[in-house]
Formats: sequence, structure tokens, C-alpha cells
Amino acid sequence: MDYNTQRSKLIMPEYGRHVQKMINRVKDIEDREKRNEQIRSVVAVMGILNPQLRDISDFRHKLWDHVQIISDFDIDIDSPYPTPTRETFVNKPNPIPLEKSPLKAAHYGRNIQNMIELVANKEEGDVRNGMIQVLANYMRQQYLIWNKDSVTEETIFKDIVSLSEGRITVPADIHLNTFIPQGNSGNIHNSGHTAPRNNIHRNNFRPGLKKKGNVNNLNIIKRNK
Repeated sequence: MDYNTQRSKLIMPEYGRHVQKMINRVKDIEDREKRNEQIRSVVAVMGILNPQLRDISDFRHKLWDHVQIISDFDIDIDSPYPTPTRETFVNKPNPIPLEKSPLKAAHYGRNIQNMIELVANKEEGDVRNGMIQVLANYMRQQYLIWNKDSVTEETIFKDIVSLSEGRITVPADIHLNTFIPQGNSGNIHNSGHTAPRNNIHRNNFRPGLKKKGNVNNLNIIKRNK
């Protein structure tokens, strides 16, 4: 085979034609020990030409798999990893089943819809009530992503009843959590937002300087004269 005039199609263009030629040459080496020695050198070159693979976990395993792909799975070498077959890369993976049921409230998302279904199937008790409390607070966060205005807990509780088709009734002693920052005397809304902090009036003076008209500053001006 004339490797200088070979113009076969590149199997993995990211490695270039020279790597493909080197692997084809290694395939023709009769001595197995020499063949294994040469393919290890080729793998090292492949790693240098594609440094981005180092960010992938177990990138060396991927390099040896690429050797098999480039050789069209027709190279007899002692790989440090299990040798893949053509079927490994040809067969399509099993599709991941996706839920096709329509969303009842798009602004909450499917995760909340699944959480409501989980809570609805839970037995009555403290555990269920605790789950309702967590669910309500999470729904408020998702609600405020789409609606920047505040939202009352009555709205959230009404949505829970609606989305659960009446299977969940929020106990009267459950309320949305609120957070009051230390030193804040502003009002708190059930939306979880805190009132703006009081404006802090800062002196428009440089640190260490006294206000204009201070006796000490006047004495300094007199001495400088």
C-alpha cells in the first residue's frame, strides 16, 4: 500500500490524516511487541493533538477507543482497556422516556407538578404537612421568577388546591416563611421580599476631615498661610 498517495476518507478528521496513516502503518507491523510499542506512541501523539480531551474523565480510555475506530476495528493490539466492537458505536442508545402529559401551570414547571402528585398520595400527618410547607415555599420562588410582583400565600395555597384537583387541603396553621434581616424595621410581605432598607445618609466628606467651618480646620488654614 502506498501511504504517500493514499487519499482515503478521514474517519476522525479531528486527528488528521497523519494519525490515520500512522495507525494504518502500525496495523501492518508483524511483530506484536513492536506493534504495541508503536501504538502507545501514536496514542501519546493523539493526546497532544487534542488537549481538550484531558477535561473529559478517563480521557485515555477514549483515546484507545478512537484508535479502534480509526483502524476500522481491524487492529490487533493489547489495549489497557476493554476493546470496543463496531456494534458499541453503531447501535443507538435506548431512548429516555419523556412525560407527554400537558403542564397544568407552565410557570411552575413539571417538577412542582410531580411534587404535588407525590404529596397528594401521602398519608395525612405531620410528614405530609411538612411537605406541603416546603412545596408552598418552593412554589412561591418559582412564581416570582415569572412575576416580579409580590404574591400572597392565599394565591399559592389556592394554586396547590387547584393543581392537586382538590386532593390537597392546606392546613390553617401553615404559612409561608418570611425572613426579616437584622436591623430592618421595614414591612414584610408574604411574597418573601423584604422592604427596602432605610436610606443611610453618608457624609460627603473624605475620611478624617472635619466639616467646613470647624475650628480645627480654620487653625490649619491659618498656619498654611
